[in-house]
Amino acid sequence: MVAEQLITSFIASAAFGIIFNTKMASLIKCGIVGMAGWFVYLMMTSNGIDSVPASLVGSFVVALISQFFARRYKTPIIIFNVAGIIPLVPGGLAYDAMRNFVESNYTIGLGLAAKAGLISGAIALGLVFSEVINQLIRKAKLPPKVYSKSRL
Repeated sequence: MVAEQLITSFIASAAFGIIFNTKMASLIKCGIVGMAGWFVYLMMTSNGIDSVPASLVGSFVVALISQFFARRYKTPIIIFNVAGIIPLVPGGLAYDAMRNFVESNYTIGLGLAAKAGLISGAIALGLVFSEVINQLIRKAKLPPKVYSKSRL
């Protein structure tokens, strides 16, 4: 069952790479990024961790691998981030929330909508957190800029 989900997440991420007009050379990398994020999410949720922190860590992993691929293959990071995050997006949960609202099950719909919002926020936070850590590491490695008087 895990292998089926990993293959499906790979295909979904690569397919969204096609939709976003990604170069053919990057499609496999997009699939790997999405599959890695989904694997982390799947392992955490199967070990009893709630889907919100699992989505946070999964999106953090997606962003880390995206940064690596972007540097290694000199490609914009957004290509890997957008395609790789697709398996983590709580689309089914948002659909269930809307369906419950339409069927006048407001309490169930509100709970599902809140959960979808929390997962979406966790995904965004994971992406941002990874970028902040990347910037801190990059600034720590660079020597401080020295300005000459002629430039001032």
